[in-house]
Amino acid sequence: MRVYLPSTLPALAGMFLADQISPSPVLGFAVTPALREWYSSGDMEELEYVAMMQAARSSLRLLMADPAAPRRRVVLAAELPDEQIIGAAGFNEPALVEIKSPVLPRHIASAHIDDPMAADDVSSAVAALPAADAGDDDAKFAVDGAEGHELMWYAAQELERHGWI
Repeated sequence: MRVYLPSTLPALAGMFLADQISPSPVLGFAVTPALREWYSSGDMEELEYVAMMQAARSSLRLLMADPAAPRRRVVLAAELPDEQIIGAAGFNEPALVEIKSPVLPRHIASAHIDDPMAADDVSSAVAALPAADAGDDDAKFAVDGAEGHELMWYAAQELERHGWI
């Protein structure tokens, strides 16, 4: 199963140094039965995009927790055996899953990372998260502004060449 894992650039480097993404369980986003029901008109490509964008939004929360991290969203796409995945999806987060065993670098198929030009909008989105969570429409608009930037795709073998690991 393809699972999208929110991350940051420092966490990405740390994953390769530690040879795993933080100890399990790891939260990720995938095409779940709940997501299929929530977005019944979407084909598989659209459903995977929704799951990836939910991981990108979750990456904003990781950036909020790490003020020193470069303001670029990171989403890792991992290929994992179905038996490693526990469906944790609910009404508010239909793509949410829990991975019950460590995710290893060899599981990473690709990384999706903001272009450096997105940093200002991502920084504004991170700063606006608390107010957006409280229902502030202007803050929600700022958070949505980060989503106006498409994440760039990198094959796993390209990560070292770019200096991210």
